[in-house]
Amino acid sequence: MIFKVIQDKFKVKSGLKYLEDELGKSKPLSNRKPGVSSIGCIVDMDKFPDPEVFNKLITDFSLQPNGVKIIGYKKDEAAHSPFGIQFFTDKDLGWNGTIENGFVSEFVDREYDVLINYYIDDKLVLKLLTARTNARIKVGFPAVDAKLNDLIFDTPIQNFEVFKTELKKYLKVLNEIK
Repeated sequence: MIFKVIQDKFKVKSGLKYLEDELGKSKPLSNRKPGVSSIGCIVDMDKFPDPEVFNKLITDFSLQPNGVKIIGYKKDEAAHSPFGIQFFTDKDLGWNGTIENGFVSEFVDREYDVLINYYIDDKLVLKLLTARTNARIKVGFPAVDAKLNDLIFDTPIQNFEVFKTELKKYLKVLNEIK
């Protein structure tokens, strides 16, 4: 038991070190063309219990049916999750900033035009997933480290429609959508 606690502390420390190193690097240029054809969403399901609304982005942005990929985060893993969204927990934190979860690996293996970081709590596993995900534009909230996001919207997390309206407005300004 004591060994497990010590091991978890070292995992957190190695994750923080990895995150610090990643945030210190300059962002590599993406070779993806302008436009939005894929959107990744990292959602804190403890703060926003309806991650299914992100599927509406498929019609709102005229994407292919597989154009939106959603992964959720929950503090504790429930035995039988009522959610249809794949998720990960704090227990999935591995060494050197890895998140040891098959759903996370699948999520990170894709490249996105837009990554929506729909969380407001400063949680290491969420920030690590954001840092590991390849996206041309990363969007989030001001409560999270500003180095993680390219666009920051100061909207209430519970009001997805306001967030979506702001996202559309700024993507039009950036000539990503018409």
